[in-house]
Amino acid sequence: MFPRSVAPALFGLLLSGLMSLLVSGIATYRVAAPGAPFVAMWASAWLTAWAVAFPAVLVAAPLARRVVNVLVERP
Repeated sequence: MFPRSVAPALFGLLLSGLMSLLVSGIATYRVAAPGAPFVAMWASAWLTAWAVAFPAVLVAAPLARRVVNVLVERP
């Protein structure tokens, strides 16, 4: 188990990994020619996307939380 102090980074790692996997898969499918090595192309695109998405999520998540807190009613 991980200590609670790494929860935000672990959440960002998992979220960015899953989202970049999904989006890169869709984008790769749309541009892949029939018979192309889809899985290899997808894996390459995903790793590149994840390398960008993970730090982006770590930066964007606190900002998104603040914006949501402004937009929702206080209890």
